[in-house]
Amino acid sequence: MAITAASRLGISAFDDTNMVELRPNWSKEEAKIAIAAVYRQILGNDYLMNSERLTSAESLLANGSICVREFVRAVAKSELYKAKFFYNNYHPRTIELNFKHLLGRAPYDEAEIVEHLDLYQNQGFEADIDSYIDSEEYMQSFGENIVPFYRGFATQTGQKTVGFTRMFQLYQGYANSDRAQGNTGSPRLTYDLARNLATPVRSPGGNGSLSGTTTTEQGRLYRLRVTKGGIGRAPQIRRSLQEYVVPYERLSTTLQKLNKQGSRVLSITNA
Repeated sequence: MAITAASRLGISAFDDTNMVELRPNWSKEEAKIAIAAVYRQILGNDYLMNSERLTSAESLLANGSICVREFVRAVAKSELYKAKFFYNNYHPRTIELNFKHLLGRAPYDEAEIVEHLDLYQNQGFEADIDSYIDSEEYMQSFGENIVPFYRGFATQTGQKTVGFTRMFQLYQGYANSDRAQGNTGSPRLTYDLARNLATPVRSPGGNGSLSGTTTTEQGRLYRLRVTKGGIGRAPQIRRSLQEYVVPYERLSTTLQKLNKQGSRVLSITNA
């Protein structure tokens, strides 16, 4: 259900969601439309050069060898996606964008961020991407052949109300790309999620843009239980157990540092 005065909030493009679905016996033109829609959604409306296209995956989708969901998976796991949204971002920001691109909504709470941080640390980037695409939520929302779209602006079964206000923090206008926004590498929902606060919505700025506001309160502290890795190429006889207490805003940086040191994070809990 669309909200009143959506145009004033900058989301009128989603009043009547133009769902893109590849139904049986689709035409080549319909496949092209679906491919373009996947790129736009998964790459955050960022510019795509011809040399960057995943031509092999496109061909597999066009001839029916894979479904839309598997094409989404291929794009989300690609070096192209990593270069745009993973390598140069703080990890919580990457997770925010994964939720936006793959599930069409913002993270609901801090637990979802921590869950995906832990999954990445222990199983890697591709396993984390699979966790979104293989989730029951994805299947119920998009199935095998619907291109993911922004669900965060609609009232629907299974969607928390707080997700509506938090989506404004991740969405900056229909024509805006996720790499063109200022301060892109930093997470947008850090403090609101850490303090379990709803994100207020403010009036849009110029050119129909919109955004949310966040609190300036310090985030929570987290306790990391870590097994230390070996130094250099020296043989590791026994892995020592250590604990770190870090604020939420430094969590991603600390995890990246520990990962480079060859350490393994056993658990992340509230301090």
